[in-house]
Amino acid sequence: MPETFVDLGSVTAPSGVLVLGMAGWIDYWRELGQPLSERARTTAASGGGHFGEWLCEAVAVPAADDRPLTVRASTSPSPFDEEPTIAILEIGLGVPWPETADRSMPVRLGDLPVDRCGMVVGDASGLDAWTGLESEPANGLADVTYWGRYVDDAHAQFGGERIAPQYGDDGPHGWLDLPVAEAASLAAELTAWRGGLQGKGVAVSLDKHTDFYRFRRAGWHHPLHIGAIEVGGCQVLGIGWDQGDHSIRHRGEREAGQVYPVTLEADEAGRTVMRWTIPPGDFDDEDEDEDE
Repeated sequence: MPETFVDLGSVTAPSGVLVLGMAGWIDYWRELGQPLSERARTTAASGGGHFGEWLCEAVAVPAADDRPLTVRASTSPSPFDEEPTIAILEIGLGVPWPETADRSMPVRLGDLPVDRCGMVVGDASGLDAWTGLESEPANGLADVTYWGRYVDDAHAQFGGERIAPQYGDDGPHGWLDLPVAEAASLAAELTAWRGGLQGKGVAVSLDKHTDFYRFRRAGWHHPLHIGAIEVGGCQVLGIGWDQGDHSIRHRGEREAGQVYPVTLEADEAGRTVMRWTIPPGDFDDEDEDEDE
């Protein structure tokens, strides 16, 4: 049966080099000595492949620099909660399949683990500007949320809107798009608040608008946690991952052998696509072994 794909959006690659990498480590490449763009450009020059250092990993390939590149995916149910998860991630590279190459034979570029923090698809040079978890936001903004047993008492004291898009009706209260200094001050007040009784407080989160947080927030509404943002003047897609699904299927990542192949293939129209294939987990045999 042919796979059914859903469109996830598009990315741009004005440098002519496209990267699929681990979202939690994109900003660490420059700390390791050579920028992501330089490593990716060298890798793509030979037709594409995997590259990595320390905990940082990515795949880079040549891509069209003059048009949006479509990203789509097929899905399979997660063994964690049976919600859809990505089974095949496919990125159209905007270039024809080489006439001399066998269309029936995929070209293996390497493999990648599923990063607990998610994955990023984008232009190699644009991603040099990526701001990660510990960075300062370029827009100077942050979000503040709070929750816990005494959230109603705190809400009466501090106010704040229900942040429903991510969590539904049971979501935390808070404020979006505050200047960082104001957000930090408010978060400190909430953290110190005890409502007049020992231990009567709330949990508080201060989330600066780094690129990492922005893609996660942009994916709040998407069933596959897909968030489109602009980074370095380029359209980038971030792919979040459900933490329960990651824990069951991908925990341990490369050290545990949880890696999945990335290939170049020809689509039905003879165009080149990059595919990352994540087979559905088969837990029936494991359950049977445990019962024995």
